[in-house]
Amino acid sequence: MTAHIQPDACPVCRNAAVHALAPIDGLTYWRCATCEATFLDPRHFLSADAERAHYLTHENAPDDPGYRRFIMRLAAPLMARLSPGSSGLDYGSGPGSALAAILREAGHEVALYDPFFHDDPAVLQTTYDFVTCTETAEHFHAPFAEFDRMGKLLRPDGLLGVMTLFQTDDAKFAGWRYRRDPTHVVFYRETTLRHIAATRGWSCDIPDKDIALMQLPAPASRNL
Repeated sequence: MTAHIQPDACPVCRNAAVHALAPIDGLTYWRCATCEATFLDPRHFLSADAERAHYLTHENAPDDPGYRRFIMRLAAPLMARLSPGSSGLDYGSGPGSALAAILREAGHEVALYDPFFHDDPAVLQTTYDFVTCTETAEHFHAPFAEFDRMGKLLRPDGLLGVMTLFQTDDAKFAGWRYRRDPTHVVFYRETTLRHIAATRGWSCDIPDKDIALMQLPAPASRNL
């Protein structure tokens, strides 16, 4: 039996207090004692080609009414906070983005970025009023760096909208359908997302289950 090789740090918060969970289906998972994230051992990550092939099996068409209703769980509270004509980026959009379509229909400008389907470096060279990360954060191989990058893409007072199924019940983790997706490598609790925000000086609101709206600080006022 292969011995566990403990990671140097949690990939979400970079703290070193991690421990192995009981193996599931031959896979090793780790738990961070600081941010409470659960993450798959990198030895089990798919290759980039296999990961892309799996994404192509997803049925998330931008015009699918059922998927649009699902995405509205993030879109509705986000749009309630946006000024008219805001500009944003859908980070990890996949081949098509229902969320971008909804936001554009509401009068906002939305650019797309995805390392597999919209790998356009130009959209990462500007800043936005909002960034969305919908059913994407669970795929991050290096979540600490990804959240840093998304923060740098936001203007002061900008909003980051995250949608990912929160991991809650350890007793159900082995049978959880979210865990069984081979491209899902990190699982967040509400406390994990609050920790991500707090350590960067952002606010964090949880308007609904599996939804987090993080906000950067407003520009510092100047004494005239």
